[in-house]
Amino acid sequence: MHSPHDPFVRVRGAREHNLRGVDVDIPRDVLAVFTGVSGSGKSSLAFGTIYAEAQRRYFESVAPYARRLIHQVGAPKVGEITGLPPAVSLQQRRSSPTSRSSVGTVTTLSNSLRMLFSRAGSYPEDAERLDSDAFSPNTAAGACPECHGLGRVHRTTEELLVPDPSLSIREGAIAAWPGAWQGKNLRDVLDTLGYDVDRPWRELDAADREWILFTDEQPVVTVHPVREAGRIQRPYQGTYMSARRYVMKTFADSKSQTLRAKAERFLASAPCPACGGSRLRPEALAVTFAGRTIAELAALPLSELADVLAGAADMSPTARVLTADLLARIATVTELGLGYLSPDRATPTLSAGELQRLRLATQLRSGLFGVVYVLDEPSAGLHPADTEALLTVLDRLKAAGNSVFVVEHHLDVVRHADWLVDVGPHAGEHGGRVLHSGPVAALEGVPESATARFLFDRDPAPVRDVRAPRGWLKLGPVTRHNLRDMTAEIPLGAFTAVTGVSGSGKSTLVGEITEDGAGTGRLVRVDQKPIGRTPRSNLATYTGLFDVVRKVFAGTDEARERGFGVGRFSFNVAGGRCETCQGEGFVSVELLFLPSTYAPCPDCAGARYNPATLEVAYHGKNIAQVLDLTVEAAAEFFADTPSVVRSLRTLLDVGLGYLRLGQPATELSGGEAQRIKLASELQRARRGHTLYLLDEPTAGLHPADVEVLTRRLHELVDAGNSVVVVEHDMAVVAGADWVIDLGPGGGDRGGRIVAAGPPGDVARTEGSRTAPFLARALGGRREGGANG
Repeated sequence: MHSPHDPFVRVRGAREHNLRGVDVDIPRDVLAVFTGVSGSGKSSLAFGTIYAEAQRRYFESVAPYARRLIHQVGAPKVGEITGLPPAVSLQQRRSSPTSRSSVGTVTTLSNSLRMLFSRAGSYPEDAERLDSDAFSPNTAAGACPECHGLGRVHRTTEELLVPDPSLSIREGAIAAWPGAWQGKNLRDVLDTLGYDVDRPWRELDAADREWILFTDEQPVVTVHPVREAGRIQRPYQGTYMSARRYVMKTFADSKSQTLRAKAERFLASAPCPACGGSRLRPEALAVTFAGRTIAELAALPLSELADVLAGAADMSPTARVLTADLLARIATVTELGLGYLSPDRATPTLSAGELQRLRLATQLRSGLFGVVYVLDEPSAGLHPADTEALLTVLDRLKAAGNSVFVVEHHLDVVRHADWLVDVGPHAGEHGGRVLHSGPVAALEGVPESATARFLFDRDPAPVRDVRAPRGWLKLGPVTRHNLRDMTAEIPLGAFTAVTGVSGSGKSTLVGEITEDGAGTGRLVRVDQKPIGRTPRSNLATYTGLFDVVRKVFAGTDEARERGFGVGRFSFNVAGGRCETCQGEGFVSVELLFLPSTYAPCPDCAGARYNPATLEVAYHGKNIAQVLDLTVEAAAEFFADTPSVVRSLRTLLDVGLGYLRLGQPATELSGGEAQRIKLASELQRARRGHTLYLLDEPTAGLHPADVEVLTRRLHELVDAGNSVVVVEHDMAVVAGADWVIDLGPGGGDRGGRIVAAGPPGDVARTEGSRTAPFLARALGGRREGGANG
């Protein structure tokens, strides 16, 4: 038996995902970093095992009634874990933040600001004091009654509803109307009401047009449909609904994403005329602090807000206490390089890395101790200059008496660790073993480790000739966000890296590149958005690989004999799928007094197909077993099917050999989703010159995987295309042909081009925060940067 004060977290027999009965001891009260190539099993150990077990134990200690309110975590596959304290996880997986969630709500700064205005604001004469709730757009007491606290109103106009006024109503002039029977019904109701549905829209009387589109009346009439040959249609009661009413109702109430998106096309969003976009009632906007309303203060970047609060004069004792608390909260956020964000910035517009660092700043203020913090790549999206501040923050969490377990690829964070757990040696089934658990320096003696090669490699990167551009794409002048009248030139037929600290304007600049630019035949944006939002979407369906695999199965003798077509092998439609679980592979089990839980389907045991479909085999495997293969295993299995191998080869080329073909889209990280999109793009036949735009393609990648990916990107350029990456990894930037460095700071302190040129020139630029880090990455080849 270990003592209750065991200084180690001891894991025995971990078998989650690809872990192979892992035994590992990790000391408490240290900064421990988990490394390994993508898919090696490090997240399965840190999150899937250690954090999941801490969550499960907490869950067991909660009263059954309260358990229903908590998202249930299944027990991880592990023999036992001892010495495990309570755990807090900060992951990059996005929850679904709403437009009402903001930087202020995530960091609880909004609460403190509201309290400040409620207790210490300057009120108009005779105005009664308002409760802090009255300063929140998310409460009935504070929300502007016109826009319900959203700050914007959706309106529609005749031009939006009727894009082509030369058409008659019968010809479909009212584009916003639904299709099929419902649209025909509305037309027949109008006809019955006496409106001319055959005259061109522009010839109708203005008052009639106004009524048809915008009335709130809903008259009911008896419609006598025109008789069609062979079809008897009886009269029916039809209700009229104006085009505006239909669009607004669909937009507000429809559960269908497609219908809502269609309705949105007929709506124009504008700042609310009542509150001017501030989202608050007039009573709240009448109160000021330091001469400004709460909406004006919430719109300032945090670093500027701190200056205003610190400089406020004639403060009451209450105001002094509240501003001191606010300044302390803001300081932790700015320390993490996020001073350019404003409290009212909506959460959905933040990157996953920004969101995680905001949560980290909040944890720093929470004062918890004796906890294990499990973090998922906190350096993602961070410029090397900001990584130093991140290390300070992690040290402070540790100094407060906590254990900090970090899954990380950034070598500066790895070097800073007290303890290193290296998982590998490769991905998927070739990984899942702990190669090293101990001090960082001791990893040097582990020959199998892919991490060791980069951590202790002191050789300069190989010299690469800088390509001469075959033309230039001119951008601007751009004035958007923090870019002011900026012009930039991007070389064509070259590899360009856009660099700069968080918030300097990189993504804004790259977002301005359009297909209309001279010299670009085709524009391909490869972002990190999910490839699908449900488990029905997966790697095979997204890349089109599944279509080819289904054809292979439909072409077998057995399938032909049974009359099984291609559709039989889809788990998304009736026919071949298991009907008990509708092809999902699992069913929801309702438990009395407990939350519903998911269990493998009792009929197909998770295979997704019915028995008859599973009887058809190709090379000894049925369709469910093929979906369970990794990309790497599938490449061997389908070696004699060129169309399948071509898709699989591109997935292997971007380092995704460890993923299973049927892996649900919901289980993929942003970096994996981006590389799947890139692979789909790479397998297309070349059509002239293409400009590829990638936003941080190396996020979440081990340096060994970064090498593989950058090699592919350089091959694209060698084939006559152009590649532009927004990038923080200096190894990638050092290998570029051209660098555009934005800054010098974030927010209002950024938005300028600090340097542009070959890496060697940018590395020597005074005043660039990127230069010293780029110079270090260039190492021995820095002198020759300008010409290779």
